Amino acid sequence: MSEKYYFIGIKGTGMGPLAQILHDQGNEVLGSDIDQFTYTQAPLEQAGIKILPFDANNVLDNQDAIFIRGNAFEDDQVEVQAALQAGVKMISYPEAVAQQIDQATTIAVAGAHGKTSTTGLLSHVFKNVAKTSYLIGDGTGHGVANSDFFVLEADEYRRHFAPYHPDYAILTNIDFDHPDYYHDLADVRSAFVDFAKGVKKGIVAWGDDPSLQNLGVDVPVYYYGDQAGRDDFLISDVKKTTSGSTFSVSFKGQDLGEFAIPIFGQHNVYNATAVIAVAYLEGLDLANVRAHLLTYPGVKRRFSEKKVQDIVIIDDYAHHPTEIQATIDAAQQKYPTKEIVAVFQPHTFTRVIAYKDEFAQALQAADTVYLTPIFGSARESKGTVSAQDIADALPNGAVVLKEDDVSPLLKHHDAVLVFMGAGDIQKYEYAYEKLLGQTLPDLN
Repeated sequence: MSEKYYFIGIKGTGMGPLAQILHDQGNEVLGSDIDQFTYTQAPLEQAGIKILPFDANNVLDNQDAIFIRGNAFEDDQVEVQAALQAGVKMISYPEAVAQQIDQATTIAVAGAHGKTSTTGLLSHVFKNVAKTSYLIGDGTGHGVANSDFFVLEADEYRRHFAPYHPDYAILTNIDFDHPDYYHDLADVRSAFVDFAKGVKKGIVAWGDDPSLQNLGVDVPVYYYGDQAGRDDFLISDVKKTTSGSTFSVSFKGQDLGEFAIPIFGQHNVYNATAVIAVAYLEGLDLANVRAHLLTYPGVKRRFSEKKVQDIVIIDDYAHHPTEIQATIDAAQQKYPTKEIVAVFQPHTFTRVIAYKDEFAQALQAADTVYLTPIFGSARESKGTVSAQDIADALPNGAVVLKEDDVSPLLKHHDAVLVFMGAGDIQKYEYAYEKLLGQTLPDLN
């Protein structure tokens, strides 16, 4: 039986994919959000899902709908307030996701870093070998009626993943992030442990992370990594080339064969092994898994590439030191002979206060570093630190760019420019691409 759903904040990175899933399952779906264009709205428009501007009258016009409330909105938001006053049926985003979890064998991917990349890879492989619905944090969602599997990116921010009780969880790592909410690493770990205790069949966890040891759960925990004697899914014979990586995997001494991925960086070898592990535990044909790992196209804003003249431009969501390190490592693997230029937009003042020196340490791996002013948030519009504080911590310093003058980037030729950040770093990238276009030689 189909339902009508109205999403308050339909362009959210989780809300948009969930709207797509419910639409694909034959429900009537519409919603509201800000007028400003976001990359998450394109799939909604392609599906014919109506997006309205925020307005209290939208609630009155759609009182027959089940309202799904985005995590970002408090009771005083115009439509939330109207929905509460009208007494319509309204559930939270996590509650709506939990309803999907109950309908299929669910694999939730959680971790401070690597969630989106791993969920994307897992979704790609599973949708090609079984009936699979999926929700990825890059704005991508797809629903299948009577799915065998539901693949889900589970967000730890403000413990949003607390209501989820999946069959399996992939835990990529635990790190101190979101300092505006969590107090310290122990606080973050407590959230992950609480989530892990709700998993029903098994947990696949990265063995190198000490925070993922001794989770104290009742289901089996299978570790993946490259340490013999510790890891259940053991990686060996890793070979990295400019076209990707190949590696072998064994499970408790049983050889599962060689696998190859067309993506870069050691972190993606680990991510792929987590996917192989869950597929093996669910009895999927590893020959099909092997074939579809090779066809993975990537996800939005994760090492997305384009070429302009002799410049390779990479756009990546990396906004934490660990993610910056992984992204630069991937760029160096694919382009070992080119200059790697990092253009980083720090994201939120609290994160810079917590990680100034770690940002500098991670960025040092690049040949040249540029920074932009800090991108704040609705909760943090100003702070006591600046991008210059990170620049001062770098041994060779860094230029802090202005949006209206990215011309310093033009001095780099036959180089890889990696634009990284979770804010609006793309406006600097677009300004640079525009300048590059203006410097094209006149061929007439």
